[in-house]
Amino acid sequence: MTDVSPLSTAELQRLQDYSTPTLSNAIEVFNVRPRSEGYMNATIRCLQPLSKPMVGYAATGRFRCAKPAGPGDTASHHEFWQWLLHIPQPRVVVLQDVDEPPGVGSFWGEIMATIHVALGCVGTVTNGGVRDLDEVRALGFGYFAAQVLVSHAYVHLVDFGSPVEVGGVTVRPAELIHADQHGVLLIPGQVAPYLAKVAQAYEEVEQEFLRTVRSPGFGLDRLRAEREAFHSRRSALRPPPGYHG
Repeated sequence: MTDVSPLSTAELQRLQDYSTPTLSNAIEVFNVRPRSEGYMNATIRCLQPLSKPMVGYAATGRFRCAKPAGPGDTASHHEFWQWLLHIPQPRVVVLQDVDEPPGVGSFWGEIMATIHVALGCVGTVTNGGVRDLDEVRALGFGYFAAQVLVSHAYVHLVDFGSPVEVGGVTVRPAELIHADQHGVLLIPGQVAPYLAKVAQAYEEVEQEFLRTVRSPGFGLDRLRAEREAFHSRRSALRPPPGYHG
């Protein structure tokens, strides 16, 4: 578990006003990690349309599908659900498919999605597969996965509550996730309360530049100076008062 207090409902909703690229840009202002880290690679894709970005706290686990469960190779779903309820809401279930290669069977379908919606979950992120797309779309449950599959095969939960490796990043329990059609972003806990304000400022700088580029008579003769001014304004952005990184 992280030691950072969960955001309020209003703060979480504000993060849904911005895309993952915008929040990724805003995180750079805090200089808390390299710009090449903190987001999943292109193997994890948004497989269901969403009206707004998915935001929630990670409930982590691992599963297999290729073979029936053997001794010591399975965990109780009920115990997982009991543990999951200690993760702040809203929850995103982040599951690592540990088959080699992953993608033999799907943990996720209409039944599992419905259960997890009832338990305060808004979606899943997995390097495995998903199925029952139409039924799950009607639930509004987010599917961020590597592939779509037909069968659950021999699906069984292996363990839960530890860091997992999905999409080239490590996801820890209760880590804040933001995901949309662009991909999946991890939000550092220490910057989360301040991120929406910085994202708004970042967008204002960008939109000012774009309005100039779109203005009548704009041409190459103005581009160099306007672009330099844009980069200068963007570089001047700082974390808001109250942030102590």
